[in-house]
Amino acid sequence: MLEPSHNNELPTIPGKRYFTIGEVAELCAVKAHVLRYWEQEFPQLSPVKRRGNRRYYQRADVITIRQIRSLLYDQGYTIGGAKQKLSSHEAKDDTSQYKQLIRQMITELEDVLEVLNAPVK
Repeated sequence: MLEPSHNNELPTIPGKRYFTIGEVAELCAVKAHVLRYWEQEFPQLSPVKRRGNRRYYQRADVITIRQIRSLLYDQGYTIGGAKQKLSSHEAKDDTSQYKQLIRQMITELEDVLEVLNAPVK
């Protein structure tokens, strides 16, 4: 059975280029085996594979995973329904993805403002 999210606020995505599967699992509040399964089901997910078949996800992958998680866990879509939603033109206009990006940017700007307002030593 799917676990609903108890806290809709996921951690802020750090400003890195690549993330390991463990980092993505934490950032998206899902287990690593779920991510590997979603890779098989959703063609939009294609992490870079390097030495030893290790997966490295990019920021866009993390956002897509969060969108998939939202569709499945929060909005109640089935895997098939989520696939259709992501592959349709609606996915590009989906406000939840934009809201996540905006929240991320606000958090990063608040961090910059905090640094700028810190007293000079």
